Amino acid sequence: MLLSLAWKNVWRNKKRSLIIIAAIGLGLWGSLFAGAVWMGWGESMVDSAIDRDLAHIQIHQANYLQDKIIRNFIPNGFQVLQECRHITGVQAVSGRTLIEAMAASPASNFGVKIVGIVPEQARQVTDIHKRLIAGNYFESDPKNPVVIGKKLADRLNLRLKSKIVLSFQGLDGTFNYVACRIVGIYKTESKFFDESHVFMKQSDLFRLLNSSPILHEIAIRAKSSQLMPIVEQTAKTRFPDLSVKTWKELAPGIAITSATMESFTYMFIMIILFALLFGITNTMLMAVMERFRELGVLIAVGMKQGRIFSMILLETIMLSLTGGIIGFLLGAGTIAYTTQKGIDFSAFASGLASFGASTIVHPILPLEMYIALPIMIIFTASISAILPAWKAIHIQPADAVRIY
Repeated sequence: MLLSLAWKNVWRNKKRSLIIIAAIGLGLWGSLFAGAVWMGWGESMVDSAIDRDLAHIQIHQANYLQDKIIRNFIPNGFQVLQECRHITGVQAVSGRTLIEAMAASPASNFGVKIVGIVPEQARQVTDIHKRLIAGNYFESDPKNPVVIGKKLADRLNLRLKSKIVLSFQGLDGTFNYVACRIVGIYKTESKFFDESHVFMKQSDLFRLLNSSPILHEIAIRAKSSQLMPIVEQTAKTRFPDLSVKTWKELAPGIAITSATMESFTYMFIMIILFALLFGITNTMLMAVMERFRELGVLIAVGMKQGRIFSMILLETIMLSLTGGIIGFLLGAGTIAYTTQKGIDFSAFASGLASFGASTIVHPILPLEMYIALPIMIIFTASISAILPAWKAIHIQPADAVRIY
């Protein structure tokens, strides 16, 4: 009976109720969608970094990350590479030879990192081969072919089939100078990556170094992100003398940014609900004052204060939940639609490239947020109902009948 009465009371003043319901619905819709865009942006940063270079896990010689010199290569690197392929949960593995170098052209020079790869392995771990805007991914066979980023090509005023001179120190301490032919130019979301990474076949690099094959880095792609911790723990157990790190440890800035997006979404929704709290309180106070005489009569005929308090509380919750459900449905529908199609932020491509984020963002919202939202709405409504309900239960029947 109390529920039915509370629902009827909500619609006594339809115009006022519809206005506050619309305010709640639109506020939640906007906050949910904005939060989903933020979280989608954070996920795009993570996905781009993993696909571009990081993979899920990387293995190095223990001191390599502190001192990235050519001598800090992985002992028995190719044996470790082979063993990694047999770890449960591993999808693909790629061994890399990394050398700090100087890239030069007739126009300029710039410090780069030479990444020696086996193209067939690298294709399975990263997606650089999908990011080519010119040429091919080591499919042609000129002498010393390399693939460079568009940002580096622009900086050095180079184009496809141009020659680029790379200079680097060998294992014996001598400097090597080699002219390479550009067979491919790629473009990723990260300007820094594009101007600092030059890809070369490992076989060519070993020949230029005049040394036995060595590996500085082993990149592991897990079958899913859920299996990443298991793969990491297994690799640490098998290779206790090596450095085994996940992408979260290798790129803590990206990991923190992604993790804080969900917190920002909750905070934004809480701010919206906090602002709506005053509107809901004001609406319910007006509803109580309009029914001052009626509530006084109910108290006079014996209705307990607890039931009056519960009635006002239920009215507030019903009003808030009605607006919340509308906002929930609008938000979920908008997020589902834009998740499929993506939102194009190409107009902000330059700024996004500084963060390594994609220009196409697919908004996402975790399931737990949809579960938490009704709880947050009920909590806000309960707080909003305290003052109007307190006012209602302290009505003096004699004053209500005489004055109103």
